[in-house]
Amino acid sequence: MTEHKTPHPLVAAIPIVVLIGLLIIVISLFGSDSLSGGSQIALLIGLAVCVTISMTVYHVPWKTFERQMCKTLGDVSVTLLILLTVGMLSGSWMISGIVPTLIYYGVQILSPKFFLVSACVICALVSLLSGSSWTTVATIGVALLGIGHALGVSEAWTAGAIISGAYFGDKMSPLSDTTILASSSVGVDIFEHIRYMVITTTPSILITLIIFLLAGFGHGNDGALHVEQYTQGLSATFNISAWTLLVPIITGILIAKKVPSLIVLFASSIMAGITALILQPHILTQIAADASLSTPAALAKGLAITFYGATAVQTGFDALNDLVSTGGMAGMLNTIWLIICAMCYGAAMVASGMIESITRVIISFVRTRLSLVSSTVGTGIFLNLTTGDQFISIVLTADIFRNVFKTEGYEARLLSRTCEDAATVTSVLVPWNTCGMTQATVLGVPTLTYLPYCFFNLISPLMTILVAAIGWKIKRQRPDTVSTS
Repeated sequence: MTEHKTPHPLVAAIPIVVLIGLLIIVISLFGSDSLSGGSQIALLIGLAVCVTISMTVYHVPWKTFERQMCKTLGDVSVTLLILLTVGMLSGSWMISGIVPTLIYYGVQILSPKFFLVSACVICALVSLLSGSSWTTVATIGVALLGIGHALGVSEAWTAGAIISGAYFGDKMSPLSDTTILASSSVGVDIFEHIRYMVITTTPSILITLIIFLLAGFGHGNDGALHVEQYTQGLSATFNISAWTLLVPIITGILIAKKVPSLIVLFASSIMAGITALILQPHILTQIAADASLSTPAALAKGLAITFYGATAVQTGFDALNDLVSTGGMAGMLNTIWLIICAMCYGAAMVASGMIESITRVIISFVRTRLSLVSSTVGTGIFLNLTTGDQFISIVLTADIFRNVFKTEGYEARLLSRTCEDAATVTSVLVPWNTCGMTQATVLGVPTLTYLPYCFFNLISPLMTILVAAIGWKIKRQRPDTVSTS
């Protein structure tokens, strides 16, 4: 991983301790606004500490950091474009009436008692078919959050159900990039990888659904009042029409045909924009807020603002006003800013050899099957915390433990499954990770607010450790048949 002298683990821990300490201060000072700049400063200071120690003590040249940062930022460039397009999608789906229509009908169909478990199942199915938790959360997830509001269900619980379902589907879908990455990183057939994940994933999602089912009976007591207010406010403001649902249907067809996510999101945004011009011209004119413009010009300006900027629609109901307001592409800029800072920090930790140093310490504790799997889980979570990206976490965890699993005689599919059970599902629980930042921005619910309710994401790492302790379906070759190369 590095050509220079590897830092001592205690030295390697300094930038991490500094970052965690600064983030604690930032969160205590800014609360839910910590992603608006404070966290970025914390990451840059952590980056500076890492680079300063490496260059002055270990003589790592600046070019080494520069190359790694360029590579890392290049790897996430498409992700940044997807984020901008997600902002465009969220604005257009709201103003076009797609999300309001889904909310309008959804609150009349779904029961408050069974809403949480239903939301989890719906997101799991959509994510399983699409292979993308991000797309699921940005589309049906946003609508479900609105339905939860109308039914009187806590937004933290609703976000937890949405994310739990979305990450279950993402993890188990053969179309998912993380599933493909985890299996290919250790040379396991993707369907063998998915079948092996069933052993840990099935009990995790079943426990999650039971929790949401039981929790549902304590929510939505004032749902009937909210439903009436929401339906009246939506029908008075938007042109509620089943025709708007053609856009999500066509979007689903594009996903089924395996069209790349970026293209799907952009095409869906354009279709939603056309729908807004046809069905919601009065709202676009209101957004334009310029009486001097002709009607066509006002519609064009309103649509452009919908795509790129903040919108506020007056419905006569304050809670509903907050729900239907959007941030557009500009609303994703803080997230993109944070991702860039997090990626640079993670790149510096890799280039300096500090990640390597700390993971060697973790590996040194490997003595048994349980300690091996537990160390892999811990490394995946640790890399999510330090590199800020689930893809980097998956690849590095696989690279670090590949030879260890081989030498100890364990199947490669055990490593690929453990990478998913740790790195994939916990990424959304880290406020400065790309997943945590994105979902918090899209749903408008801070990461630390929804974290305690993402039961699937919390249970999965524990379940893979429990299965390792039991040894269920874990095979080991005899030591004399194991290659030590």
